[in-house]
Amino acid sequence: MTPGLLVAAPASGTGKTTVMLGLLRALRDDGLVVQPFKCGPDYIDPGFHRAASRRASYNLDSWAMPPAILDTIAARSSDADLALAEGSMGLFDGVATPGAVGNGASADIARRMGWPVVLVIDVSGQAQSAAATALGFSRYDPSVTVAGVILNRVASDRHERLARSGMAAAGIRVFGALPRRGDLKLPERHLGLVQAIEHPELEVQIDAYAAFLRAHVDLPALRAAAVANQATGTPGDMPAVWQRPPAQRIALAQDAAFSFTYAHVLEGWRHAGAEILPFSPLADEAPARHADLVWLPGGYPELHAGRLAQAGNFRAALVEHARTRPVHGECGGYMALGEALIDAGGVAHRMAGLLGLVTSYAQRKMHLGYRRAALQAPMAGFAAGDLLAGHEFHYSTIIEQPDAPLARVADAQGAAVPETGSHRGHATGSFFHMIAAAG
Repeated sequence: MTPGLLVAAPASGTGKTTVMLGLLRALRDDGLVVQPFKCGPDYIDPGFHRAASRRASYNLDSWAMPPAILDTIAARSSDADLALAEGSMGLFDGVATPGAVGNGASADIARRMGWPVVLVIDVSGQAQSAAATALGFSRYDPSVTVAGVILNRVASDRHERLARSGMAAAGIRVFGALPRRGDLKLPERHLGLVQAIEHPELEVQIDAYAAFLRAHVDLPALRAAAVANQATGTPGDMPAVWQRPPAQRIALAQDAAFSFTYAHVLEGWRHAGAEILPFSPLADEAPARHADLVWLPGGYPELHAGRLAQAGNFRAALVEHARTRPVHGECGGYMALGEALIDAGGVAHRMAGLLGLVTSYAQRKMHLGYRRAALQAPMAGFAAGDLLAGHEFHYSTIIEQPDAPLARVADAQGAAVPETGSHRGHATGSFFHMIAAAG
């Protein structure tokens, strides 16, 4: 089995994505095939992983994914030399109520796969005290192995010596120490990092990360610390464990406005025989006329609302398709199917009008968390009564939603949430991004 490691941290904002990208590129430059993964429901970081490794990055989610899907996705590393997973938030952070396998924490993935954890510790503002944090993480759960740490944002040689001495006293291995570098920070947006496709100099930046990691981290020692995946899935199991594709020919919107797709979903559809037909609403392209389904994923339509409002060819073709065949939108795609989208400046932009939804970014409110949905109406590929597990993350506010609800939706604790999605004719939409069928 392919050996693997999980790059995690005590909290968000410690620099683990910089470390992850630098490791992926440095190890690839050394001639290794490295398979990246991302813990949790993140659809932005995997795009950076792909750029750094030249391989699709897959999400591993212990709350939403049943064991068979989780293990089969992990087996995508079977043809690689090393599996490298990036954690989310703090190593043990998850929801209060467990889901399919765990509570969504990165530690769940480390435990199930048997991958040792490399903690990225931000030592700014402390020295030997950082060892107390590392020691606490190493002992918190005996079923999770902390192989060692990478010290980040080290201010000076003296600072590094002091931090290393604390780790040595606690018996914590140090794989490397990264000096503070303000120029290696990726720009962020309200849902996380600015998308990989929006970085004109991304290759240069990733190469800089790789050189930085190579100069300050013991790469051979990291490789030696990796442990083989203990999960039992195989790549060939994908068609059996994933649900049927929602259609035979799927026109999929793909551009800077609609890019939030999970790699395992698209791969599951392809493995089951579906044909994916990409098109760009921002380029005013129409979905393929012979498509059985049009699928608009999430993204940042609010940043491109003016262009979408002017995309008459796209809108007319979408309306024509919806006369006889299904159209589905997730989050940003759902907003684009509505009557109007009001941007942060308060300007209303005409959308497709297939649903009556009106959303606003002038009245920002964060909606974040896992979702379990019981469909009240058919949705492309699913019947009324089917259960879906997913995740919602956006800052829009519903101004109008006159159509019938698509589903009864609850959060991870089982409390009902008002964002039910809606349906009208052949058009359906939801604010949650589907991760897996839940029953």
